[in-house]
Amino acid sequence: MKKKRLLIIVDFQNDFVDGSYSFLEAINIKPHLLKLIDEFEHSQDDIVFTRDIHQSDYLLTEEGKHKPFPHCLEGTFGAEIYGKVGEISKKYPVFDKDTYGSRKLYEYLLKHNYDEVTLVGLITSICVLANAVVVKTALPNAHVIVDSLGVTDPDKEIEMKTFDVLRGIDVEIK
Repeated sequence: MKKKRLLIIVDFQNDFVDGSYSFLEAINIKPHLLKLIDEFEHSQDDIVFTRDIHQSDYLLTEEGKHKPFPHCLEGTFGAEIYGKVGEISKKYPVFDKDTYGSRKLYEYLLKHNYDEVTLVGLITSICVLANAVVVKTALPNAHVIVDSLGVTDPDKEIEMKTFDVLRGIDVEIK
């Protein structure tokens, strides 16, 4: 019997790739994301996306006080999913979120009994980590994978520590 699999692409958005909150390594994961999308489409497995979406009062929020870089403001180019990945995302569910982990993703996962979930996207130590916790919470018996070729972080030391934390909650780092 075929495993029921899901690919989650986290916050691969213009502002993180080449906009107001961008960092050099972000664009480098794009080829791997496209390869994974192709593999999941070919095997007829599910794919979903998350988008970080903030309002104009972002700097007044708790997150904005700690990360004072307005980004992914609703309705702006920066909030859109980047390039060809963005074009592909139009065929799949996209869960907008106003914080690190996605409540809508959690609700979606409760309705689907996935055997295996792979996460990729941006930023490893923030939204990828938070959404891996969301997946583990919604699907405690699913095999959860963070594909290290499909994630990146502006701080490589923190990224390595994040991988350790994820292993600690039984997430495979591939």
